[in-house]
Order: sequence, then C-alpha cells, then structure tokens
Amino acid sequence: MKLWIRNANFTISLSLTLLRCLGFWSPDGLAGNKRLLYNCYSFVSFMFLLGIYILIQVVDMIKIWGDLPLMTGTAFLLFTNFAHATKVINIVIRKNRIQRVIQQANAVLMGVQSEEARRIVKSCNVETSIQLCLYFLLTFVTTVGWATSAEKHQLPLRAWYPYDTSKSPAYELTYVHQVAALLIAAYINVAKDSLVSSLIAQCRCRLRLVGLALASLGQDLKIDYQSQLSPAQENILNLRLKACVLEHQTVLAAVTELQACFSKPTFAQFTVSLIIICVTAFQLVSQTGNLVRLLSMGTYLMNMIFQVFIYCYQGNKLSVESSEIAGSAYISPWYLGSVKFRRALLIVMVRSRRVAKITAGGFTTLSLASFMAIIKASYSLFTLLQQVEQKK
Repeated sequence: MKLWIRNANFTISLSLTLLRCLGFWSPDGLAGNKRLLYNCYSFVSFMFLLGIYILIQVVDMIKIWGDLPLMTGTAFLLFTNFAHATKVINIVIRKNRIQRVIQQANAVLMGVQSEEARRIVKSCNVETSIQLCLYFLLTFVTTVGWATSAEKHQLPLRAWYPYDTSKSPAYELTYVHQVAALLIAAYINVAKDSLVSSLIAQCRCRLRLVGLALASLGQDLKIDYQSQLSPAQENILNLRLKACVLEHQTVLAAVTELQACFSKPTFAQFTVSLIIICVTAFQLVSQTGNLVRLLSMGTYLMNMIFQVFIYCYQGNKLSVESSEIAGSAYISPWYLGSVKFRRALLIVMVRSRRVAKITAGGFTTLSLASFMAIIKASYSLFTLLQQVEQKK
C-alpha cells in the first residue's frame, strides 16, 4: 500500500495523504479483514480527534447554559468540531465520487503538452500551495498558542469530564489528549478545506486550458489570412473544436459533481463560520492578561476568515474564468472558416456565457460578494452579543 498519493497538484497530494494516514481516505482494493481493520482504525481516529470532544463540550454547554462569556468560550470550538465532523463524514461517504473527479483532472493536467499549458498548470499548483502554506501557518500559531496558554492546573480548552481533571495523572493525560487531538484535528481540517478549494482550482485550470486550445485552434497550420481556409485545414479545426467542446462539457460535469459532493457541507461550514467568527471576536475583546491566549484567539479569528475566503475566492474565479471561454474562442481565425464552422464556434461562445458556479446548499454562490456578506453578518451578531452583555 502506497502511503503518498501522487497528483499533479501538490496540495491535493498532501491533503489526500493526510486523510489516508488518519483513516479518512481508504486505499483502493482493500477487502476482507484489511477493510475491516481500516474501518476500525477510522472509527477510533474519529472518536479520538472529534467524537470525544463533541460529547464533552455538549455536556459542558448544557451545564453552563445562560452564562454568555462561558458559553461563547465553549461554543466557538464546539461549532468548529461539528463542522469538522460533517466534512469528515461527507468525504468518507462520497470518497468514490470525489476520487473519480480527482483522477479525471489529474489525467488531463499531467498530460498537457505545450509550454503555455504547462505554465498554466504550474501557476495553479503554485497558487494552491501558497494558500495551503498560509492556512497551515495560521493554524500552527493558533494551535500552539492554545496548547501553551493554559493557566496552572487548567486545561487548554473548556470541556466537561466525568472525573476530576485537577489531580494527577488525570490532568496530564487529559492535557495530552486535548493538545494532541487539537493539533491533528486542526491540520486535517486544513487538508479537507484545501482539498475542496484545490479541486475547484483544478476546474479553473482546465477551463483555462480549454480557452488556450480555442485561442490556438490554427496555431500550427500554415494559414493564408488573405483567403479562406482549405477543406483540409477546416477539417482539422473542426476536430480540434470538437475536442475543446468535449473537454468543456467534461469540466462542467466535474463542477456539477463537486457541487453535489460539497454543496451542503459548504453551507454548513459557512453557517458555522458565521457564528464562530462572531463568538471568537467576542472572546477576543473579553481576553485580558494572557497575551499568548490573546494572540492565539486573534490568529484563530483570521483562520476562520481565511477558511471562508479560500472557498469564495476559488468559486468566484471559477465563474469568472468560465465566462472568458467565449473571448478565447473569438481569438481563433473564425473569420476564415465556412459558415458551418462559424456557426459551430458561435454555439460554443453562446454556451460558455452560462457561467460555471458552485453554491453553498443552493442558497448562495461561492463568490467574493458572499464572503463580504458573511463577514458583515458576523459583525452584526458580534455587536448584538456585546449589547446583550453590556445590559447585564
């Protein structure tokens, strides 16, 4: 069994490898006892990273109900874990469908021939890698800050336990579990979000390759721009145009599949992120005295904002670049072709005006406008929480 999963995109390779190591992306061909063992490992991993946390934080939320500062202190991580668990379960259940999209895109991007096409693929890889590095950096600062900011004989994160966590060795064991689960869960969350955003980025990349192919339909043909195309030249252009249309339809089908696989979890993530950004900002202004905790809460707030941003940014760019296909087709030597060829190219241009887009649960399109709407809504809730607290 190969541990490292190869892909044309480094971010996707790293994300899938992390998911496999933690039991959330099963290797192909597992059967019988091996499949059973991997499923058991997946369950234990899920409970260690998320299941236990969710249970003890739900109980803690019930016990402190009515105390707004304490509730927000528990809620921001509880909602994070709920969204985290939703995305993990979604990836495990829809693994085969997601894998088909990954393999299809990988075959296309690994098979590019021209220098310009390779440059487009490389730029996509660099962009997603930079996003991954920024996301990892914010997550690293946040998790290390939480792990080291606990007061003496206090746990890093609020939670209820059915035993006394202030006594040894219960305190040390619980502390180790919280820190270990927090670090691993945080990085696997980065991997899942980066996987989705990179898959959208690969669809963008494939659309750019389609645009390049349309713009260079007659690039290597000896075309006399003073006369019409010869029958042989027009036949070659028709074949190339057909290949472009097929690839365009394949990319749109991949976008539709991503919509089916990730639309509802993304909506859940956006809803939770709206609340988390609000309560994290509330916690941030309530922090006093602990500089490390203050810094980690600040980077956590940036982390949550960045998490929403990468979805909306990639979704926005997908819509923009899909609409630019028509412009690429217009660059081709359409004016030298027959009426039939021009009509076929016109159909392609009209069809490409219907932009590809991904929505969050069918309610809102992934776009920069949606990102700003989430930030504004979070700020409104934040001011409301402040007003409620001040009236007490």
